[in-house]
Amino acid sequence: MAKIDLTPLTEIDGFTATALVDSTSGLSLASYGTGIDLELAAAGNTEVLKAKMKTAEALNLRDTIDDILITLGKQYHLLRPLDKNSNLFLYLVLDRQKSNLAMARHELRIFEKELDFS
Repeated sequence: MAKIDLTPLTEIDGFTATALVDSTSGLSLASYGTGIDLELAAAGNTEVLKAKMKTAEALNLRDTIDDILITLGKQYHLLRPLDKNSNLFLYLVLDRQKSNLAMARHELRIFEKELDFS
């Protein structure tokens, strides 16, 4: 896999940190930012994503996950499985006071479409 540049995500209002995560292993393939242990967050949020996928399958929803939002007192955490590779997801941490959630979701979607794995 080519080196993935996550720095464009730093332009999102309220950006704190981001990672590209392999959901089969929980390992971060690329990360950028400060204020959070991204390796630990990657592993923990892999379990969140797997649990939601398992639940959706058990409920026979026959749908895909666009993203998962975790709202904390001071932060938003977004998990976005990639359309190009469902074993990978983008993880984005935002400061709630400085971010616009709708715009962040939109910009994350655009970033995903522009990702190049070649």
